Amino acid sequence: MTLQAVTVERKPSPAAQAQPERARILIVDDDERNLLALGEVLDPLAEVVTANSGREALRELLKQDFAVILLDVFMPGMDGYETAGLIREREQTAKIPIIFLSAVNKETEHLMRGYGMGAVDYVFKPVDPLILRSKAAVFVDLYLLRQRIEDQARAEHDLREAKLAAEARRLEAETNLQQSRLRQAAILDSLPLVLFEAVEEKPGSLRRTPMRNTGAARVREANAVFQLGGERWEERIVADDRAAVERAYREGRGRVSVRYRWEAADGQVLHLIEQAVHLSDREWVGSISDVTGQRQLEEQLVQAQKLDAMGQLTGGVAHDFNNILAAMLGGIELLNRRLQLGERERAILDQMREAAQQGVEFVRRLMAFARKQALTPTLVDANDLVRSVAGIAEHTMGKAIRIDWQLATTERRLYADPSQLSLALVNLLINARDAMAGGGTIVVAIDEPAQEDGTPEQLRIVVRDQGSGIPAEIVDKVTEPFFTTKPMGEGTGLGLSMVAGFVEQSGGTLRIESRPGEGTAIEIILPAALKSDAGGGEVASEITETNGARVLLVDDEETVRLIVSEMLSDTGIAVETAGDGREAMARLREDGQAFDLILTDLAMPRMNGAQLLKAMRDEGISVPAAVMTGNPDATLLAQLPQSVPVLAKPLNMQAVRELVCSRGASKGKAAIGA
Repeated sequence: MTLQAVTVERKPSPAAQAQPERARILIVDDDERNLLALGEVLDPLAEVVTANSGREALRELLKQDFAVILLDVFMPGMDGYETAGLIREREQTAKIPIIFLSAVNKETEHLMRGYGMGAVDYVFKPVDPLILRSKAAVFVDLYLLRQRIEDQARAEHDLREAKLAAEARRLEAETNLQQSRLRQAAILDSLPLVLFEAVEEKPGSLRRTPMRNTGAARVREANAVFQLGGERWEERIVADDRAAVERAYREGRGRVSVRYRWEAADGQVLHLIEQAVHLSDREWVGSISDVTGQRQLEEQLVQAQKLDAMGQLTGGVAHDFNNILAAMLGGIELLNRRLQLGERERAILDQMREAAQQGVEFVRRLMAFARKQALTPTLVDANDLVRSVAGIAEHTMGKAIRIDWQLATTERRLYADPSQLSLALVNLLINARDAMAGGGTIVVAIDEPAQEDGTPEQLRIVVRDQGSGIPAEIVDKVTEPFFTTKPMGEGTGLGLSMVAGFVEQSGGTLRIESRPGEGTAIEIILPAALKSDAGGGEVASEITETNGARVLLVDDEETVRLIVSEMLSDTGIAVETAGDGREAMARLREDGQAFDLILTDLAMPRMNGAQLLKAMRDEGISVPAAVMTGNPDATLLAQLPQSVPVLAKPLNMQAVRELVCSRGASKGKAAIGA
């Protein structure tokens, strides 16, 4: 018996009708139990619509739009791959994200087939509700953000129409005052616009003649390129916009307001708004205003809002996800250490560890483009960087791609996080490879940029390809999160965004030069220093035994407390735990000197890690401390004393052990923040 898809429609109350429409999620699975379970998990996020077959899903897609589609791979009749292919072929549904659900095929071959069919992610059954909700929430938030932007665009359009109507009424009033030439001149001189008269030579095509007014002169002076006269005005309208201008005049019904691009004499492209009214027969009068600055501000505002929203979303996801990963990796390590496992069981455990590490890497990439990752900059030799990256590149470039490494002789060293720098360079090489479908040479040059006196030390990395290039209109967008020029399913849009975020956090500059058909050059300029500037160098310190050391572990997540305390206990460290800062302070007031180290989470309710350290300092409790975090919030980090180490979640137990030894050895010598 075939189960039919069921969509539950709830009639909204009058109060709910005033709220914005909820996003919708489409779940496609031939198992009714899965549909019910997944619907319950995702119902708080969005309106859930279910379908028990590929055909039913396609019918639902004809009716309404969705923020994301959860698609079972194996279904009778039409499987998930075929359904995804049909979704991608239809223009109206091609851009809807698809997450495949699979219970069996986890091999790379099947994963690559799914990604090739347009999937943005895979979720394996049995589904972890928290992970599924987190993944779906990202696409729901992106969908709602896009809806808000579209609503804003419609509001701006209505505003422009209202402005056009007001301007048309004003121009109509002015025509009634033409009998008084002096009064007309005063009005014209007060307007910072280029006013024109026009004769319609053929439908939609006008010959414009400027009016001589001081307002027009002021506009020309302000832009230094705003000239009328000589060649015809319409010949300078950007070719792609001419048809829109002609259509606006043909269909304007006596009033026209049109925005277009116009190329000035010096090659600068201006954004103009032209407004005109029809006088009689073929005669028009109107105005032209330069809104280039306004357009740039609008684009900057939208970009800032987008990055801010993504940063807030990423921070929340990273904090929760890193706690989950910390518990998973810690638990795996404990099982590996405490249990006698057979070869097959150990292989399964290794696969679990690898999957969790991939989650750590994904969160790190999210934090990179959100400019929230914790960096550990150090001096990096260019030759060492090339050696580390070249080994990876050999396995990813293919036989048709050759890399030409060009390293200038210099005593300077790059000052950056070495692992993130290597990852950024690999991302640039992969992008360059993908741009050269027919093969070619990628040139990677590392040298010293031209500098003026007083400029900080810098080194430059340039990655230049011979590929298809980037159109000028999207060069400024390629570093935006999730923006990609690759076909659907072949790119996430995180690569260049991650590189841009890393460079900005490192105090550097990223520049892109590209011409269609001539290739692309991406230039990264980073801080640098001479090797001798690094001081006396690192001195290896002998790690003492941790047996007998005592640590107070403070974290609001019970799973993190359990796993980390067990792992510390396995190294001979005695651990006491507290659920938040207030509980920790109560224990420290009893006997603060009983501990060799306070290891506290940064973001916690009631009293966070920074507030805990301040309270300890205010009450004179002199115990070494360290902070751990899965979301390095800049505001909270700024409140920490500079002497307090910050550890990233999931924790590296060896680093924690060394920290316990080094801090324990210096216990009592310095208070927190000294």
